[in-house]
Amino acid sequence: MIAQSQAQEAKAASNSAPRSKTSSASKPALTLSFEKPHTLTIHGDQLPGKSIPINYLEAYCRADSTDADWVTHTVIPHTVELLSISDDQTVVRLRDTLKDGVTVEHEVSATNDAVEFRLKAHNPGTKASEAQWAQACIRLADFTGFAATGSNLDDYLPKCFLFLDGKPQKMNEIQPWAKEARYIPGQVWGGPGVPKADLNPRPHSTLIPDNGLIGAWSADDSMIFATASEPWQELFQGVARCLHSDFRIGGLAPGETKMIRGKIYLVPNDMDKLMVRYRKDFPEHFKK
Repeated sequence: MIAQSQAQEAKAASNSAPRSKTSSASKPALTLSFEKPHTLTIHGDQLPGKSIPINYLEAYCRADSTDADWVTHTVIPHTVELLSISDDQTVVRLRDTLKDGVTVEHEVSATNDAVEFRLKAHNPGTKASEAQWAQACIRLADFTGFAATGSNLDDYLPKCFLFLDGKPQKMNEIQPWAKEARYIPGQVWGGPGVPKADLNPRPHSTLIPDNGLIGAWSADDSMIFATASEPWQELFQGVARCLHSDFRIGGLAPGETKMIRGKIYLVPNDMDKLMVRYRKDFPEHFKK
């Protein structure tokens, strides 16, 4: 009876979340988990704090967002469904359904030192969707060695970077630093061709990044976190000790489908090697 009960408990646990079949000879370096309403977490023994939580996705957004109320105008409500998670916890599949009927299917895949995002956004309806962009909020307090909460929201900026004038620039050294917006603090760098009126309602930098990569060094400087997306809407330093590479949707006509991709790198602190990979993964970001 005890053996039968244990077997039943094991079967119930295995059925608690849908899983796709994937086998692995050893534990992967990076794994994934998902908890509702929308927390995607990257796990890895090599990571400071052992994990990186992501508010995924935090919001789908309308146009004219720069000077508008975030709740009543900008955000399009959505629900998320966990479709499956692989047996080795390296592949998570999700489906978001926006209030206007748009569906976004996500395949999130972890490798030894990266996480890839492949999205398929589809409008099955008869009216155009207002979804212009979306954001995933990647929380980096543990990675950079700072508390998750606290009054000094800019304390982790010396660990954060983006590319200006051909080199990675620490955010605490970037000048000018915009300080006025509908909501403060934070800093937004708009992507190529993105209307300024459609950006995040945090302070907008007048500086133009060299490319679409944003990142941070770990607390002990042994690792680099970096992220990019295509098409990219903006790079964003936020108020949850977070960094964003927000992606652009650009609206969806009735029946239209768009493909979006992104990547998180979690690699040793070798910027030259990282840039070789980034250029290969996102050649669009280097076309003039």
